[in-house]
Amino acid sequence: MPAPRSNPTLAEVEAIARTAHADQKDKAGRPYAEHLAAVAEGVRARGGSDEQIAAAWLHDAVEDEVLSEEWLARAALPQQVKDMVLAVTKRDGEDLASYTGRILATPGALLIKESDLAHNADPDRLAVLDPATRTRLTAKYTQVRALLGLTPGEPPADRPDPANTAGD
Repeated sequence: MPAPRSNPTLAEVEAIARTAHADQKDKAGRPYAEHLAAVAEGVRARGGSDEQIAAAWLHDAVEDEVLSEEWLARAALPQQVKDMVLAVTKRDGEDLASYTGRILATPGALLIKESDLAHNADPDRLAVLDPATRTRLTAKYTQVRALLGLTPGEPPADRPDPANTAGD
């Protein structure tokens, strides 16, 4: 897929992500674009910036190898978007402490991962999985939330994302 030549609109980023993940299904067999849309909407609802919403649309593209790191490097996206996408990209064999540390160190990335975890851990999504997978994923999501300092039930407004005020 060619990299965009000028900063794409959110609608263009969405189209890129939907096209890149077009043949992919989630663990429940649903079109993967539903997850991307839910994460992007979660970021928007939590007060995320346009850059964070764009990164939410692309958050799994490199990890899932539907777009390459080279594509991302060449894409005419704001550097903050690229940084957030790479921050939330889990590498093969990477331990959770390194992964979550990178997310916490990258302005804006925490909100994307929070929205991703919220959708992944949605009881309705988990309910369609087999019990062993559901148990494994629930434990994994709980561990990642703890490493990121995300307290269950804490309203996002009580934890403002510093990336949203960096330019103020």
